[in-house]
Amino acid sequence: MESPLDVKLSAALGGRTAAAFDKAFGLTTVGDLLSHYPRRYARRGELTALTQLPIDENVTIVAEVLEVRSRSMQARRGSILEVRISDGKGILTLTFFNQAWRANELKPGARGIFAGKVGDYRGTLQLAHPDYELFDATDDRADPAAAKAWAELPIPIYPATSTVASWQVQKSIAVVLDTLPPIEDPVPDAVRSARALIPFRRALELVHRPSTDADWATARESLRFQEAFVLQAALLQQRQRLRSVAATVRAPGALLSGFDETLPFTLTGDQVAVGEAIAADLEAAVPMNRLIQGEVGSGKTLVALRAMLAVAESGGQSALLAPTEVLAHQHLRSIVRTLGPDLSARLRPTLLTGQLPVAERRKALLASVSGSARIVVGTHALLSDNVEFFDLGLVVVDEQHRFGVDQREALRLKGAQPPHVLVLTATPIPRTVAMTVFGDLDISSIAELPAGRSPISSHVVPLAEKPGWMTRVWQRVAEELAQGRQAFVVCPAIDSSHVEQGEAPVEPVGGPTARSRKPSADRGGFSIPRVEPVETSAAASRTSRVEPVETSAAASRAIASVTETLATLRANPALAGRRIEALHGRLPSDEKDALMRAFAAGEIDVLVATTVIEVGVDVPNASAMVILDADRFGVSQLHQLRGRVGRGSVPGVCLFVTGAEEGTLARERVEAVASTLDGFELANRDLELRQEGDVLGSVQSGGRSSLRLLRVARDGDLISEARELAATVLAEDPELGGHPALREALARRLDEAAEAFLAKS
Repeated sequence: MESPLDVKLSAALGGRTAAAFDKAFGLTTVGDLLSHYPRRYARRGELTALTQLPIDENVTIVAEVLEVRSRSMQARRGSILEVRISDGKGILTLTFFNQAWRANELKPGARGIFAGKVGDYRGTLQLAHPDYELFDATDDRADPAAAKAWAELPIPIYPATSTVASWQVQKSIAVVLDTLPPIEDPVPDAVRSARALIPFRRALELVHRPSTDADWATARESLRFQEAFVLQAALLQQRQRLRSVAATVRAPGALLSGFDETLPFTLTGDQVAVGEAIAADLEAAVPMNRLIQGEVGSGKTLVALRAMLAVAESGGQSALLAPTEVLAHQHLRSIVRTLGPDLSARLRPTLLTGQLPVAERRKALLASVSGSARIVVGTHALLSDNVEFFDLGLVVVDEQHRFGVDQREALRLKGAQPPHVLVLTATPIPRTVAMTVFGDLDISSIAELPAGRSPISSHVVPLAEKPGWMTRVWQRVAEELAQGRQAFVVCPAIDSSHVEQGEAPVEPVGGPTARSRKPSADRGGFSIPRVEPVETSAAASRTSRVEPVETSAAASRAIASVTETLATLRANPALAGRRIEALHGRLPSDEKDALMRAFAAGEIDVLVATTVIEVGVDVPNASAMVILDADRFGVSQLHQLRGRVGRGSVPGVCLFVTGAEEGTLARERVEAVASTLDGFELANRDLELRQEGDVLGSVQSGGRSSLRLLRVARDGDLISEARELAATVLAEDPELGGHPALREALARRLDEAAEAFLAKS
């Protein structure tokens, strides 16, 4: 029997309305529509701050009609009806062309909901041809108590588009709720009772048609837990299926023990603990799927190398996937140096990149397919169809935030038996944080830095307020060079026409202007009571997550480029006689490698580069890092770039140069990175800024979230609790034969694409 939630919207609302919801939000069933939750709640007696509306954004506001007037158009025939509305402080003009009849509805004193795109006409904010719905002036309001209740009744404000307004969503949901029969709750009765949650049907009613704030707050609490419980059950069930696939046991032996004896230093406590967890995983008969998140310079690569030695003991091969050629070359040199000549000869570490000469590439491919290369280091070239392995036992993905699940899966499938998987990251991006919370990976953390590492001091150079400080920046670099040290200078662009790919900034440089600054996180202008934004569609994401383009001086200034900065530094008297070179992604592979070798050897004093040096580059003598236009980079990028200094005994200094104005999100982002060296703290901050992306698909952070009410940055404890309870239910009933409502909810929430994604994860 079909669940009422699976009924098509076309049957419930009619084909035309259903088509509009499908086009605007991707909603096709009754369940889809009912899970399109309000983004916030307003009241009839509550007005919106009109002075802070974002230009060129669709908004939904509550306001009062102040004045109505009609005038003839000067350039052509017809009339313009201008309606001034107010929140008691600011004024917004509604403009209607040749619709004088609306004056009969929009009378002074009337209150209602108005929706449209905010425009700026001759310095005046306006909505041209907005949609609106006025509040009914019922006779009941003659009674003071009734009037108070009417004024305080929460009004749900939904994610909307230019074609489907919030009140149209509200009316459609009301139609569905009026005819909705009883529905089964996917959360088992025992779990729901233990947490004092209200039934599913009641929660839907209260979240969409509350009488008080307590109604929707209670409903959202129940629905939020239900979402966590269903998702955790799905992930755990998928994990059970994955663990039914056998993997080759890779027990550590003489290779690893002999290697450990030759190390000239002692492993940190965290490295030992993580190594033991990995060893236990490798000896198990199911594939390892572990994330190592560790601070920059904490020794993650050494831990991974020890895992490779354990795999090599049984004749297995390891593939190390690096995001850049520069890093791949460095990994190979580091592995060879760390192993020493004897082990290197036995294991034959091999490099495979896209820009290898044909002869070297053929040798690498032969070494890989024959099994003579026990360790293969490469870039995306490892994913090519012509790359084969004799016995792939371990996949190591370095800087995993630079790769997607599909890429990890493509490499994993090159094993005859499912290989063990180890992914490394220094700064978990929001989606990584989300996926660890949602049980995609086993997690190990390395927070302890090896002995001898020097601290890094971080400073913001605020050019918006202190433009003269730029001179001091280059003087500070010169001071480091005078002590025999080296420096990085990072630019977001190669030249005026080439900006290298990286993380998108959270907002345009300079942040919102006074008029475009958003009053709250959800763009609608309401501030009381605030409810977290709910993103359920690409359209909703566009209207709520992207900052408006602004035209401030900060935004219009030229982006710092490698070519211009190189010329500037070579002409700077403070750096006269210094060897200054450029490195960027458009250089040939051999030239990039030669430059990094020269820099590592101390033959270059200052390396002016793009984010090609963002990850893994290890030059212990580099003590100074200058990041120009730091507001152009994401949180994790800034932390990674900073981690290129302070990698030896020399103290590091990092200067974040920014033209973003004080008080903007761009400036706050830079200051947040400068305030701490804790990568995990920064990852959580990044999560708050960019959201978690699609935890059930391949969309990275900053894109549409597949979560409806949950937010990973806030609900981590709730998600963990739901996971434990879901695990208990699945342990007793793995196929959920006794929980048909939960089984149906899993099928409803996970389409074929989501299931395929989870199978890869």
